[in-house]
Amino acid sequence: MLSSRARLALCAWAATLMAACALLPLVDPATWIVEAAALLGIQSCVGVATRRVPLARPVTVAAQALVALMLLTLLFARRQAFGGVLPGPQAFQHFADLLRQGSDDIARYAVPAPMESDGIRLMVLGGVLVIGLLVDTIAVTFRSAAPAGLPLLALYSVAAGLSDGSGGWAWFLIAATGYLMLLLAEGRERLSQWGRVFAAAPRVPGGPPGPLAPVRTGRRIGAVALGLALAVPMLPLPAIQGGLLDGARTGVGTGTGGGGTISAVNPLVSLRDSLKQDEDRTVLTLRTTSANLSNLYLRIVSLDEFDGTTWKPAKRRITAVPDTLPTPPGLSADVLRASVRTRISAADWYAQDWLPMPYPPSSVRVGGNWRYEPVGMTLVGDHGQTTRGATYDVTSLDVQPTAEQLAEAPKPPADLLRAYTKVPGSLPPVVASTARAVTSGAASDYERAVKLQDYFAINGGFQYDTDVEVGSGTDAIATFLRDKQGFCVHFSFAMAAMARTLGIPARVAVGFAPGSPQADGTVAVSLKDAHAWPELYFAGVGWTRFEPTPNRGTTPSYTVPQAPGATDPELPRPTRSAGADASPSATGSASCDARDRRPDLCAGALPLNPSDQGGGGVPWWGVLGWTLLGLLVAGVPLLPMVWRLRRRTVLLASAQHAPDAADAAAPAPRAGRGERESTGGPPAAGPDGAAAPQAAGHVLAVWRELTDTAWDYGIAPDDALTPRRAAERIVRTGQLDEQAAASARRVAGAVEQVLFAPRPQAQPGLADDARRVRAALRKSASRTTRLRAVVAPRSAVRAVWDVTDRWRAVRARWTARWTTLLRRPSGQNG
Repeated sequence: MLSSRARLALCAWAATLMAACALLPLVDPATWIVEAAALLGIQSCVGVATRRVPLARPVTVAAQALVALMLLTLLFARRQAFGGVLPGPQAFQHFADLLRQGSDDIARYAVPAPMESDGIRLMVLGGVLVIGLLVDTIAVTFRSAAPAGLPLLALYSVAAGLSDGSGGWAWFLIAATGYLMLLLAEGRERLSQWGRVFAAAPRVPGGPPGPLAPVRTGRRIGAVALGLALAVPMLPLPAIQGGLLDGARTGVGTGTGGGGTISAVNPLVSLRDSLKQDEDRTVLTLRTTSANLSNLYLRIVSLDEFDGTTWKPAKRRITAVPDTLPTPPGLSADVLRASVRTRISAADWYAQDWLPMPYPPSSVRVGGNWRYEPVGMTLVGDHGQTTRGATYDVTSLDVQPTAEQLAEAPKPPADLLRAYTKVPGSLPPVVASTARAVTSGAASDYERAVKLQDYFAINGGFQYDTDVEVGSGTDAIATFLRDKQGFCVHFSFAMAAMARTLGIPARVAVGFAPGSPQADGTVAVSLKDAHAWPELYFAGVGWTRFEPTPNRGTTPSYTVPQAPGATDPELPRPTRSAGADASPSATGSASCDARDRRPDLCAGALPLNPSDQGGGGVPWWGVLGWTLLGLLVAGVPLLPMVWRLRRRTVLLASAQHAPDAADAAAPAPRAGRGERESTGGPPAAGPDGAAAPQAAGHVLAVWRELTDTAWDYGIAPDDALTPRRAAERIVRTGQLDEQAAASARRVAGAVEQVLFAPRPQAQPGLADDARRVRAALRKSASRTTRLRAVVAPRSAVRAVWDVTDRWRAVRARWTARWTTLLRRPSGQNG
């Protein structure tokens, strides 16, 4: 049977979880709510246990916060923690990095955001745990449920502000129900301290109406308030527009003109979600005037910020789409170029916030709400605009630089060089050292870039493998360079990072490799053509594509060496979609060479970042099991201390009020092993032959606590002594002051009254006397003795004695019962 305080804690857990349901539409998949319920349950159980001891309120809150921090450490930072659960400086730094990543992801992802992002997952689970701790602290620890609605309201408000508003009334109803349930439980818990809760008297027909019960009145008030809260928003009241969250909820930018910033979904996430489908489907259909389909890459967005873990697009200002786009940065007039017109039709099911286009575009004709980002020369949807079913025309430039132009490129501008060669200090040194070793002997940045490309695609021994586990965190690139297996994301990320360490401006482009020509003259781009590649900047040419990934895309002609007297090299055929002519024996991990590009062996998916590979790691239920095991192992040595604190609370609470004839509710405690009748045996008979009042149990409980406390501080009980002489021994050995000595003698006198006097006299304040003796013993003891008395009390052995005695009693009772059942009735013969 749960105590009223434990039931209140259960209601606080349920109310927090019900309010957290408002976050379900914001992240996907929704299975995180099960994980949050388990973590929140552990935190609540710690609160129930510490309050039952009991501990001071601040200690209870600190214990819950510590357990919550250890759980989050085990889930997110066990590699950086001591023993996998104790957070240190590295773990807190990792938490800060994850929170920063989660903040960026929230600004970049559309609803619902992927729960696979560790940053978002930490923010969701950590936020629910923090709200749960606040609710439990306010409503249960400090017994004030009404203010606990504030953190619940904050949790619901955040969810409502970020959602699109669909089904908001249902989530509010669930959260409000949880809060009303918490209020009702708290009210019943308070009333239970005054006695039984009686309902109102039944109304007699024709008679005067009786008073309503408090519980029924509270329910009616709650129902009316809830009904008003649901009905008022439906009334035609004036709306407030242009709130703080309006820009984030209704589109990418603010206003209707050329202002605003990008906050669209990360294209890597959209491509990754599409590539999770089992079948290969056509995403885009092209008709183009390009004579060289091998260069017809469709670029979605560029990733130009590198934090040591992954690449991501920077937040940029966006404007209205101009009729004619400016010349791409860095492109000079003496570089050969051709104008290409392409009509692109997106599938009805393909919804991408960024518009796939050949790079660099010169003009775009597209319907809908699209905005232009000048730095990356990309178009991003505004106010929910996507590519779903869109058909648009793009005029672009087919830039054809020569190797000589790239090799003779001057130094880039200082601001661009500073922005696009920045690498974090957490990048492993092996990345820069490998880049220097691979490019040794190169005379120009162009030669270094080509050597990096050939290192990954030809002579470095790398393999394109769709089933690889590359690693996570800041060591992902170092792990990739060691294992030499990965996806196109890993090849492009690694080459761009290595180029930056060499002082070459670099970024990563995300989009689609060239598709497959069809019989009707169109080009089909499918899911398996999703791709990522590095772009390096050369003054006079601009951002230039390189292809380090084996068996994906096409090698740029300006990076292929020509034999003396040879004409232009034969360009590789464009990558075919996986499944078009796939070999039955082909596997995702087949070894492929850049000179023998077989697309049927090399099609693969595009993951989000290196930390998403393989889905490795311990599942959350495994983490939860290890957490419970760790808490059990850590808690076993503390069991004597917890038992002793609980025992002291129970014994002294039984004597908190002065005993009298009406206070005989608790039986006297059983005598422990080795105790004489004079200190724990049955009380003497009264004048009428009956036992002394059961109120004697209160006095004996205080005496038991006093002698156990003395035992904890090194004064072992002596069974040969009477209570009075035992008290004198405690006074003398413990060096008690006069006030504490008087308290010990008063308790001993009360015990002798109970055991030997015909009519024992009530003596109030015995519990305070026992506390006074304990304080005096603690004051006179050494530091080691005080520590042992708290952590490893000697009297805790009574727990073992009690369990043994109870087991013997249970066994004797069952033995007697079975003997009675099996005994043959008298008078029966065999």
